[in-house]
Amino acid sequence: MRMLLPLPLCFLVVSLPFMAETAPHSQPASPLLPSSSSFHVPENQKFVYSVAWRRLNAGTATILIEHTPSAEHLHSTANTSGITNKIYPVHDTFDAEIDPHTLCTLAVSRHSEEGSRRVDRKIHFDYSAAKSRVDEFDLRTGTKRHSEFDIPACLTDVVSGFFYASSLPLAPGFSETFPVSEGGKTSGVKIAVEGRERVKVPFGEFDALRARAEPISGPIERKGKLWVWFTDDSRKIPVKINAKLGFATLVFELDRIETATGGK
Repeated sequence: MRMLLPLPLCFLVVSLPFMAETAPHSQPASPLLPSSSSFHVPENQKFVYSVAWRRLNAGTATILIEHTPSAEHLHSTANTSGITNKIYPVHDTFDAEIDPHTLCTLAVSRHSEEGSRRVDRKIHFDYSAAKSRVDEFDLRTGTKRHSEFDIPACLTDVVSGFFYASSLPLAPGFSETFPVSEGGKTSGVKIAVEGRERVKVPFGEFDALRARAEPISGPIERKGKLWVWFTDDSRKIPVKINAKLGFATLVFELDRIETATGGK
């Protein structure tokens, strides 16, 4: 099992097995839609999710967004616990710089400890050149690798994508396809709101919009599906995420929201 997270809060703040970069690369998806002028990312709030696998406590995922002078800074963690940590330990951190006006991801930095893997990866999105520039460092072998990939004029990433989805006019019957970057490569992800439900999570009980998200093009096409329950209010908080990965399903449930003191 491999997790990235979060997303959901993804596409989460979840590296999931279906995020493997083995599928052929296809043309980038269309750029992001402009976000609503009334939408604001939830600054200085730390979202803490419990993660379950086969009804076992698999670990914890967190997401925090703080304002900086030039961007919104997203910081996410994923840590296994209990028997899952013994089977396949995961201790990941994920940071993204996000344009506060367009919600385009500007840069990503990720530190991954998954099983025996120890990898640092930095990605810069050069929209003027339509390229993502990826620098990866294997901490175990000392190997360095640089890659570049085509990107559209604006995209999101597998964690920030949950908040981009929150900015959309979500309602039953709504659907939209938008570009998501994983490892510097771009996939088109389709989100479709299937209906309204009452959902209960450790943080409370909410009227929610159930949305299905799945990659329909690019390296992660047909590798899995996500169901996300957003609160049916102006905040559109993702309170629950089911990630179906073929042989397994991971369930993320909002455990609590902590208030961060100050910004970066």
